[in-house]
Amino acid sequence: MIEPRRRLLLAAASTSALAVALVWTVEFDGYHRDPGGLSWRYAVCWALFAAAAWAVRRAPVRQAVALILAGSAVVAVTGLVAPPRTSTDAYRYAWDGRVQASGTSPYDYPPAAPELGPLRDAWLFPTGAACAGPDRARLASPTAAPHCTRLNRPTVHTIYPPLAESYFYGVQVLSPDGARLKPFQIGGAVLSVAVTGALLLVLRRRGDPRTAAYWAWCPAVPVEAVNNAHVDVLGVLFTVAGLGVVAAARRARGGALLGAAVAAKLMPAVVLPGALSGVRRPRDAVAVLLPAAAVLALCYLPYLLASHDSVLGYLGGYLNEEGYRDASAGSRYALLRLLLPDAWALPVLVVVLIVLCGGVLWRGSPERPWSGALLVTGSAFLLLTPGYSWYALLLIALVALDGRWEWLAVAAAGTVAYVTARAFPAHSAVATTAYALAAAGVGVGWLVRRRAAGCPSRAGACPAARVRGGRARTARPPR
Repeated sequence: MIEPRRRLLLAAASTSALAVALVWTVEFDGYHRDPGGLSWRYAVCWALFAAAAWAVRRAPVRQAVALILAGSAVVAVTGLVAPPRTSTDAYRYAWDGRVQASGTSPYDYPPAAPELGPLRDAWLFPTGAACAGPDRARLASPTAAPHCTRLNRPTVHTIYPPLAESYFYGVQVLSPDGARLKPFQIGGAVLSVAVTGALLLVLRRRGDPRTAAYWAWCPAVPVEAVNNAHVDVLGVLFTVAGLGVVAAARRARGGALLGAAVAAKLMPAVVLPGALSGVRRPRDAVAVLLPAAAVLALCYLPYLLASHDSVLGYLGGYLNEEGYRDASAGSRYALLRLLLPDAWALPVLVVVLIVLCGGVLWRGSPERPWSGALLVTGSAFLLLTPGYSWYALLLIALVALDGRWEWLAVAAAGTVAYVTARAFPAHSAVATTAYALAAAGVGVGWLVRRRAAGCPSRAGACPAARVRGGRARTARPPR
């Protein structure tokens, strides 16, 4: 049996090794030319993360909290050692910020529109030999020289919601000339450490603060939130704060924060059923939902007044492109499609999510709204099987709040679908297998927790402990 203080030293050593491995991984530009090699690097990082998270869970709480916060900063900094490696979204952030700084709504014109011609430069819109990169989108050119852009989907309107656009504008205004994407990466690092701080504050009162390591040291955070600078981390910060405030019985304030989360990235809307855990009276639900809707509307209002086109941008086209509306058109709903005809996938998904949301509302714990939020969000990931790894940032934060580490397998499956599958001809089969294994891991974790809580293997009440949201309620850890 390892002593608690030795566990702390082991956690510190594993985190240090993780930081080194992350630098080695982020510096490797293998997404296009060697996705298999990049996947092995990710595997090493995830193994070191698992060792560090395991060790810190039995370390003394006070010292563990200090280590988690310091390690979060060190891990976040590793994402700054290279430009974005596996995504070009940050280039669109920079462009949207530039468009707003010029006095134009980002929702009015796509980047390729002639009206925005004066804003283009050789960095975002290169020509000639600079167009040879695999992540360049070709544009029509009046000359024989190739003309391209680093922005993805340059012929469609932006998809990002208003608080994200305000963030892009703020970074643009505060950035020195020639800084390019580094300010967005620094912003991602600051926000990711802020999420760690928010997790520690929430868990200090209502959980085990050592589970914050599941976010603070997870390899997906420096890769997606910092190196790729995905704005999802802003939505995650508001989500964690909102759920923490709701758990403290301040529903209106929590709802307002959750509305800001949705205004930063639409995906956090999936946590709203969790925020209503155990709510039986309509007025209590309204106390959360009305402020959330009000904040979302207020965030959209300035852009509605300033824009001549739809502020929803390319959202509808994106849903079609990714196959969310037509199961047979893409690789979404992969696990459902293994068992059901394609035409049944979407209706079954809707029914399952309605049942899960109803269960969370009826039986969830108001003191732990993140438990229900994790169940609904994680299940939605398994049913939708998204192909972008940064979507899992929200899920990782919910795992850190709730402590059910087996759901991290779903986040890892997203990385396999986005990176590892590229190394195989049958990439859809690889992604589906990854999500199937993640679902099996979640199921095993559920069974293990039920037995550890003294529950029978069959459905029924737990004699030894009352389980809410899939986790036995335990006393606060000693300090």
